[in-house]
Amino acid sequence: MNSIFLPIFYSLSGFLMKYSDDEYDENSNKNKAIFLGILCGLFTAFASIINQDAAIIFIAILIGNLIAFKVDGIHHIATLITFVILILIFGISNISLLALVIAILGAFIDEKGNDNLKIYNKSKFLKFFFDYRFTMKIAILLLAILGFLSFESFIFFLLFEISYEFAGFIFKKLNN
Repeated sequence: MNSIFLPIFYSLSGFLMKYSDDEYDENSNKNKAIFLGILCGLFTAFASIINQDAAIIFIAILIGNLIAFKVDGIHHIATLITFVILILIFGISNISLLALVIAILGAFIDEKGNDNLKIYNKSKFLKFFFDYRFTMKIAILLLAILGFLSFESFIFFLLFEISYEFAGFIFKKLNN
């Protein structure tokens, strides 16, 4: 059952995360952004509750964004609160602290590099690397290779990332 729902939860999480952010940042539509953020929080929490690898990945994204000071809107707060409340109510499996720290570092580095003009001006490669947040992808792949996460979780994380990018594409198409 998990293998049916997990890729759906990862995909919806990525899509809703990006669409919520674009609604807030580009359209200044706080209500829609909050609603989409709450849905994102639900799907990330559901994935984390049923799968410890998802818990590592989504908690790392949350903490990485917090320590990079990228939680910068009410929609982010709504997502965070939804996620935390559900995790506290339903709990998560034991997770590897080492894997979590590595994933947090990946998320933090990506968030510090993303939209950073000092880094972007250094090279086109760095702009591409941080636009598409490759540090986290590399961290998750390494954790899968080292056996901390399943390779299936790496594939699901890529679904999250593809859905995130697809949401940005759809948002631009609908708003131009």
